[in-house]
Amino acid sequence: MCTVTATPAVADVGGGGAKPTIVLVHGAFADGSSWNGVIERLERRGYRVMAPANPLRGLYSDSAYIASVLKSVKGPIVLAGHSYGGAVISTAAAGNPQVKSLVYVSALMPDVGESGMSLSARFPSALGTATTSVPYRTDGTSGTDLYLKPGKVHPVFAACLSAGQASLLAVTQRPAATTTFSEKAKVAAWKSIPSWALVGRQDMTINPDQERFEAKRAHSHTVEINTCHVSLIARPDAVANLILQAATATATTTAAADPDRPALATTATSRPDTKAITLGGIAVASLGGIAAASLVAGAAVVLLGRRLSRHTH
Repeated sequence: MCTVTATPAVADVGGGGAKPTIVLVHGAFADGSSWNGVIERLERRGYRVMAPANPLRGLYSDSAYIASVLKSVKGPIVLAGHSYGGAVISTAAAGNPQVKSLVYVSALMPDVGESGMSLSARFPSALGTATTSVPYRTDGTSGTDLYLKPGKVHPVFAACLSAGQASLLAVTQRPAATTTFSEKAKVAAWKSIPSWALVGRQDMTINPDQERFEAKRAHSHTVEINTCHVSLIARPDAVANLILQAATATATTTAAADPDRPALATTATSRPDTKAITLGGIAVASLGGIAAASLVAGAAVVLLGRRLSRHTH
């Protein structure tokens, strides 16, 4: 049910506290192996690491599953999410006092009432033309999966990797149900848990301006690096270093004047505030990224509905 990578018993952190377990949640079109380079580096530093399989069936069910994984962990947790995995950890961590830090790697960070689709409408990306929709059917349920078009994986998803690596990602990709992007967040754990964020300047899957906006809004400790969307594969050192910052943060980082909100660090970037684009009046053709992909998938459901019973998933 989940991929677990662990080390033997770890040493204590300075000050007498136990090292946290680091839980890594992958995003859409990927699996836990996308964290391999990061896992190796964290384990060398003596951390226990888990990379559970994100089901990619819908924000509510995926976050409930990851929340159940977190309950099996003893002691403090640093929870990291890549891409759509960011939305999942924002919900899964809510109400869990063991989660001490959140790390967002080129990720979605929706606020309450937002979805991946609504955020993409405000900050369009190339993802809107990079996916194809395929109806699926299981025992008693049906829906629509989004896949990356093979020819779009390299330029949109993994431009900082070699063509051969991108081709392998295309072949092994795991589809994400449209509900992963359309379901609206009911909670936002980054409002009460200190967070760290990595922005990929060459990200074509999630608009870098969206990543900056989200991080600034959450008062995340933020770093920007030159990388594409799959920064965890292309730049595992940088990603691991950011996670280590979250893991080694002192207790004073989470001290708060307001008991309902920790004193979180401000963003480290010097870019101006990102202004939201008004949604009202936006034509369907002008929507980008996840929003466009989800709308196209919805149309596909209607057109292909009659053939659903003959589809083999």
